[in-house]
Amino acid sequence: MGRLIYTTNVSLDGFIEDPRGGFDFLPPGDDVFAAHTELMQSIGTLVYGRRLYEKMAVWEIDPSFAAQSPALAAFAAAFTDTDKVVYSSALVETPTARTRIERDFDAAAIRERKDAADRDLLIGGADLAGQALRAGLVDEVQLYVAPVSVGGGKSGLPTGIRLDLELLGERRFGNGVMLLRYRPRPV
Repeated sequence: MGRLIYTTNVSLDGFIEDPRGGFDFLPPGDDVFAAHTELMQSIGTLVYGRRLYEKMAVWEIDPSFAAQSPALAAFAAAFTDTDKVVYSSALVETPTARTRIERDFDAAAIRERKDAADRDLLIGGADLAGQALRAGLVDEVQLYVAPVSVGGGKSGLPTGIRLDLELLGERRFGNGVMLLRYRPRPV
């Protein structure tokens, strides 16, 4: 049985995008990137919303990303070697291999996928992850907290619901980023 892990980069005030839609506030750091790659290498299936999928697809379709360094090549390989499920009502086809489009979020289908999985699943995209959190499907929340407050934008966690979280671990990175790992607890 696989776990469903929601991981995202957030500002200190909890946003994944600033008020202009930018998400470039995470300071550069090889150790943070290596942690993302390590997680990606352990994942069997990526479950993404359309917007995040379109941003991440470059890792597979644009070889210039992987050509920049061995660290970037490792991440690109991990992304390419992972099954992908994209939730979108707009996409007709995808430019990446091992990718399937689903039209509507289906909590039962995600639960079945988790039960049948021999590796963990990673869910990405705040709106999609919010649906999974509301359905009680997320087993772990991983927040890479950047040492910056952006003052507004798109929230990394769903609004309108209460989430009680149990701290599983933390990790400090040299650039001031903190990885906080939580397990959602039933309310």
